[in-house]
Amino acid sequence: MRIMGLDYGDRNIGVAVSDAFGWTGQGVGVVQKRRDNGEFEAIADLVREHEVSEIVVGLPKNMNGTIGPRGEICIAFAQDLQQRLNVPVHLWDERLTTVAAERTLLEADVSRKKRKLVIDKMAATLILQNYLDSKTKR
Repeated sequence: MRIMGLDYGDRNIGVAVSDAFGWTGQGVGVVQKRRDNGEFEAIADLVREHEVSEIVVGLPKNMNGTIGPRGEICIAFAQDLQQRLNVPVHLWDERLTTVAAERTLLEADVSRKKRKLVIDKMAATLILQNYLDSKTKR
């Protein structure tokens, strides 16, 4: 079974899925948030399609480790996701993952327009990969 990583944003949710062994994460796309909460159905479809057994949601903490308003929104999203999909949902400290994704894309000389299209997916991949790496170190 695979693990899904989500980067929850204001407009989009970046999605990544692990390989079958849980060693590497690959970006699979972006789910757009909707007023009717249709993003939950889109995520549920991806969970079924990729045979996901657990989900990791990035938790944006402040640099001092506290949880601010954005973190509270992500916690509520993770709880709602767990109730709707009935799969384990873990929160993972995502500090600076979007910055790291942006830096990687800049170093690869990706245009601003193309960066906007992949930044959420790449951040989700980094969140998932960091989580997977932490599990293998135990």
